[in-house]
Amino acid sequence: MPESGFKSWWATPLVGLAGGYLASLIGWPLPWMVGSLLAIILVRCLTPWQLTEIPGGRKCGQWVVGIGIGLHFTPVVMQQVLAHFGLIFVGALLTSLSSVIGVWLMRRSGEDRATAFFSSMPGGSGEMVNLGARNGAVLSRVAGGQSLRVLAVVLCVPATFKYVLGEGAPALQPSTIDYYWLAVLFPAGALLAWTWQRLRQPNPWLFGPLLISATVSIAWNLHLGLPDGSSQMGQWLIGSGLGCHFNRAFFRRAPSFIGRTLLGTALTMLIASLCAFGLSALTHLDLRSITLGMMPGGIAEMSLTAQTLQLSVPLVTALQVMRLLFVLFLAEPLFRYWARVTPR
Repeated sequence: MPESGFKSWWATPLVGLAGGYLASLIGWPLPWMVGSLLAIILVRCLTPWQLTEIPGGRKCGQWVVGIGIGLHFTPVVMQQVLAHFGLIFVGALLTSLSSVIGVWLMRRSGEDRATAFFSSMPGGSGEMVNLGARNGAVLSRVAGGQSLRVLAVVLCVPATFKYVLGEGAPALQPSTIDYYWLAVLFPAGALLAWTWQRLRQPNPWLFGPLLISATVSIAWNLHLGLPDGSSQMGQWLIGSGLGCHFNRAFFRRAPSFIGRTLLGTALTMLIASLCAFGLSALTHLDLRSITLGMMPGGIAEMSLTAQTLQLSVPLVTALQVMRLLFVLFLAEPLFRYWARVTPR
């Protein structure tokens, strides 16, 4: 059994590395994530070789990325984030509400209520599958819709920001590397991630390390960074893991469902951009950072994009985390209220 498993994934990191390297050569934004993601998808779709995910690889990538994101938080930055809490709250709420468009499109194509709702919510794939299971959704479609949304955002948003909106003003990034602190943060982050996973908390391998790293960075005002290559390694592991969710059968199955998912994602992104423009005009905060924070992608992916494009990582992360909290705590009560007031 272990040998058979190894045979199915041994080439996954190599294919991901090749894709990331090629993407970096052409200057693609977030190259090690996007390149590895596309390389894995192409191999799985165009050849009989069905590469599988590296055991624990995506968790390890989130662990590294979570530590790196948390180190962007300092007392001054945290004060700025708290000073704009109203903006973060409103921005996350608007992004969450815009998912109603996706639900409407799914219902128009004949999807049942639970499947349409939980496949369209901009939350984590695992969390939405769990909520969908409790409410009678078709789980394969919920998982497929969530994965496709993240794929569309990861492929479109970094490129759009770099080539259309520009990279924004360079931000001051922590550059000091202290291996003593890192030797404390990484094991502590892994321990909290493992604990959160045992408690069945959402996205534990990102949130656990991020919380530890941010708390220590704020408390001791560290201004630290990760060693060169750490961000690229996290991108590579996350991208390689995400790519293993797609194959030829996935794209052949229910083309109408895929088309409506992509259309709903595009409309949600458009609404988020318009809302971000209005919020930026009211607050005079960086339009690019607010827009990125309101995109319906994953926290790790959007925070890495902010880091790569030298935008405000804490603001983007705060918007993304707030949106996820809205979805996790409100999605199921809202769905059950909808089912109660509008019976089948």
